[in-house]
Amino acid sequence: MKKVLLAAVFLAGFSFSYAQESKAKSSDPKEDKDLMTWYHKDFSGTKVYGVNTANAYKYLESKGLKPTTVVVGVLDSGVQVDHPGLVKNVWSNPNEVPGNGKDDDGNGYIDDVHGWNFIGGKNGDIDIDNMEVTRVVAKYKPVFEGDDSTKNKANQAKMADEFAMYMKAKELFNKKSIEAKQGLQTYTMINEVIPNMVKLLGGKPVTTETISSIKAPSDQKDAIALQVLGQVSQSPEFKGKSSADFEKAIKDQMKEAIDYYSPQSKQYDLSYDPRKEIVGDNYDDYSEKNYGNNHYEGPDAEHGTHVAGIIAGLPQGKEVQYGIASKVAKIMSVRTVPNGDERDKDVANAIRYAVDNGAKVLNMSFGKPVSPGKNVVWDAFKYAEDKGVLLVKAAGNENEDVAEHLAYPTNFKNVADEKPFVNNVMVVGASTNKNSALRASFSNYNKKMVNVFAPGEEIYSTVPKNEYKYLQGTSMASPVVAGAAAVLLAYMPNLKPYQIIEALVKSSNPNTENGFNDYSQAGGVIDLKKAAEYAYTNFYDGKSSTQSNTKPSKSIKKAVKK
Repeated sequence: MKKVLLAAVFLAGFSFSYAQESKAKSSDPKEDKDLMTWYHKDFSGTKVYGVNTANAYKYLESKGLKPTTVVVGVLDSGVQVDHPGLVKNVWSNPNEVPGNGKDDDGNGYIDDVHGWNFIGGKNGDIDIDNMEVTRVVAKYKPVFEGDDSTKNKANQAKMADEFAMYMKAKELFNKKSIEAKQGLQTYTMINEVIPNMVKLLGGKPVTTETISSIKAPSDQKDAIALQVLGQVSQSPEFKGKSSADFEKAIKDQMKEAIDYYSPQSKQYDLSYDPRKEIVGDNYDDYSEKNYGNNHYEGPDAEHGTHVAGIIAGLPQGKEVQYGIASKVAKIMSVRTVPNGDERDKDVANAIRYAVDNGAKVLNMSFGKPVSPGKNVVWDAFKYAEDKGVLLVKAAGNENEDVAEHLAYPTNFKNVADEKPFVNNVMVVGASTNKNSALRASFSNYNKKMVNVFAPGEEIYSTVPKNEYKYLQGTSMASPVVAGAAAVLLAYMPNLKPYQIIEALVKSSNPNTENGFNDYSQAGGVIDLKKAAEYAYTNFYDGKSSTQSNTKPSKSIKKAVKK
């Protein structure tokens, strides 16, 4: 995504779109019903690059097809499974009795009624964890840069791959840890001078004229406040706002920035490791799988709940939001991603758990630049491929070419490879509702390694505490595609993952403006109705589908562990 700028003199635009997802901006989002559902639009009729959801259902039903239920595994930060907009579309394990403390189905996971949590244990749940570069530096620094230089050189030669990974991680660690400290200092300082800014405005609106009329103050805090005001007065987000509205808006922005940077004091702390105390597994044993708990939500489920709503949210009350696969999908929550980087062991186990428990599509809205356990994850990719399960992955939010900056887990073992080593992984970039800048400015891209683009900016969906929110990121684009895949699979259950990928790639709505056609294989944004036509014409085997016998939840609220 757009990078957070680290000094007050660069605050124009004030976009807090981090390497994670952030709140998207709109004029009056709660009143704009059209904006809330823009990603469902039909491009042919509106010229907005939505995914044509409603017409896809109409087309499939016109062919006399009846849908089966498709379970979609959400490998994420957790999901509020009793959210009013999700509760009817949450998967329930038909062979598990809620709350009896037993492993009724014998799969090794006690009371896994709606999924599993691989980043928790008897002592609670992990919230903040390290970044992967921190873990790599902490593990290998004594090996490659210890007190014995002779031994260091020997280890560097003997462990060439690990040393290369260490050097990459070290470079990123040094850069990012400094940025984290500077970011927290900068935004804490700006937050502290908000009262000074409001005082200097004197009740007047935020305009160039107002700012230019303020005399240079002698007080240091007032001087900093005036400098910040000079920048934000040019920002569309603040320009022209009343003093009161400006105060609220900038407080919200500062809170978001500080909340983002504060955890990084732990994420980049070489001595911080919550794993052993909380999860209690032997982390170095990649073969270990029976650990965790059934806390489907976890400490912060905003990201995962938002993703789940994009896939299978249902309108309720005054809320009009609905997911791409709201008519056919059930969400399985597999908690895998902390506030920090996911761990390879957990990713591999999460994939296998979801596959073994009936998920046919997995959404993976996460990524990182180094992966010490990549082979274990690749084995899980192959396991999913052998079981006919589609993996949908976010391309990443660094505005980078993923061939030059790998975002693990990747389906290419080597960048030079002509094709991925498995045929069941789909990588998704993020598009906008603005045709003049169709690629979201934060989205990663590559003609070979990114399959398609899908709506990922200003996406309205479910978040915890029964609420809704706009977020943006390739993390939002990925579940759009996962939902689309679930729709195709619901009506044509015999589709293979590679056929679903081909249908979505070949039928995307193309765009050649600003080089967009070079950002992915498809060269465009997915269109679910066209993909349905393509799949039906090219792959449908003529066999009728029947309704799924997936059992409903016996009592979601009873089973939820918070």
